[in-house]
Amino acid sequence: MRSTFRSLVFQSRCLTTNFNRLLVPRQGPILRHFRGYAAASGHNSSRRVPINIPASEERTHFRSWSNYAVPTVLLVITGAGLLIHYNDERRVVVKGSNKSKEGLEKRILSKPAIGGPFSLIDSEYRSVTEQDLKGNWNVMYFGYTSSPDVCPDEIEKMAVAVQILDKEDNLKVVPIFITIDPPRDGPSHLRAYLKEFDPRILGLTGPVSAIRHMAQEYRVFFKKLEEDGQDYLVDLSHNMYLLNPNMEFVRCFGPEYHSQELAEEILKEVKGAK
Repeated sequence: MRSTFRSLVFQSRCLTTNFNRLLVPRQGPILRHFRGYAAASGHNSSRRVPINIPASEERTHFRSWSNYAVPTVLLVITGAGLLIHYNDERRVVVKGSNKSKEGLEKRILSKPAIGGPFSLIDSEYRSVTEQDLKGNWNVMYFGYTSSPDVCPDEIEKMAVAVQILDKEDNLKVVPIFITIDPPRDGPSHLRAYLKEFDPRILGLTGPVSAIRHMAQEYRVFFKKLEEDGQDYLVDLSHNMYLLNPNMEFVRCFGPEYHSQELAEEILKEVKGAK
């Protein structure tokens, strides 16, 4: 950085010297006409006659101006060049730098911040936190039991996918259903509802504040529609989340997957993690 600065300053001085040599003539004193005027003597004193000013005085005046203006312009250009060079040095990644390589790989491999701690109640009125679910692969779905179509279809798909993985691949995956409608989905209601799909499904409910907090942690959108007392629908994002045995987010599945595809994709993720 210092050597670059010295080189640019030296070039600016050379340019200044050459610029002055080009603009200032090398000849001796030359008279320049009509540079000034004085009143003529005699009766006709109103007439003004030109005064001849030696070229040496004009050259001195020009040099005094150029000695300040030209270096100023060159210094501005030099400063701009140094700033660009400095920014380029900051952006460059040195080849073979482990620190830069590790930071780049971390940015590429980092996953969205999905998931977090929670404390809810299962269908047997027992308290359940994320710590209780560690040790197994988990597939999690947010919905509500009063949904007329999408939620039942997604729960059925989740249950079938888990059954396929268990029978064909001997892989245990815990299916989890979290209601986003706790006022209508109490523990006993969840137990009776989920039993119709698969008794292995873990149903979770809890206070409205706890459900909202967990939905925010998992980036789940939901909103009541056409509310009329206890009769209302809920608009929500129908995503299924795959979590590893450490309860860390691995992948998200949308409604476009059917049961067999879901089972195959979960199996790929499990094998890829080994």
